[in-house]
Amino acid sequence: MHSEHPQPAQGQRCYTLVAACLGWSGLAIQLYLILWARWVDDASLLGGLIRFFSFFTVLSNTLAAVALTCALTHRQSRGHAFFRHPTVCSGIAASIALVGIAYNILLRHLWQPQGWQWVADELLHDVMPLLFVVYWCLYVPKGTLRLAHVGLWALYPMLYFGYVLLRGDAIGDYLYPFIDIGTLGYTQALMNALGVLTGFVVIALVLLGIDRLLRFRD
Repeated sequence: MHSEHPQPAQGQRCYTLVAACLGWSGLAIQLYLILWARWVDDASLLGGLIRFFSFFTVLSNTLAAVALTCALTHRQSRGHAFFRHPTVCSGIAASIALVGIAYNILLRHLWQPQGWQWVADELLHDVMPLLFVVYWCLYVPKGTLRLAHVGLWALYPMLYFGYVLLRGDAIGDYLYPFIDIGTLGYTQALMNALGVLTGFVVIALVLLGIDRLLRFRD
């Protein structure tokens, strides 16, 4: 089938390669900035690495970059097959779409990044969410998703919020201001987390609807 349509296959590969490179670039820049700041402050680099991977943005962008990278190969290992699976790619699409939407609604107005921080910020919060959702729409096979998958995908943000709240309670660093229990109190912080989780479910349901609309595309 691929030999009959070489140009679409080549276009898909080029798109995926560019998206993967941009994803890894954004993550690399952000990691460098965090570690450099820790170095300047004479703080633990290991602590900086742990903090880096404690952000939902970083985790979701990492999943997206891994999925795009796996899509570029023909290896049939369990890991490659897992990240190429439509259900997994769809869950990643819902997660990274949440990153873009939540950031622009809740966080963008709180700071004005400059220089390389602005580059990393745009790549991780705007460019990659858009590129991966477009990748999902164009190149991930449709027609396999079910309503039960929405509940399965929701485990990721639920477990994340559980982790970040416990982490914040332990060391006083809640990462995101809308779930800062120390400032907002338990009730408001938990309500905000529930609101974001509800937003995730809405996004997932939209993707489910798109999947059903596009299932006969191919």
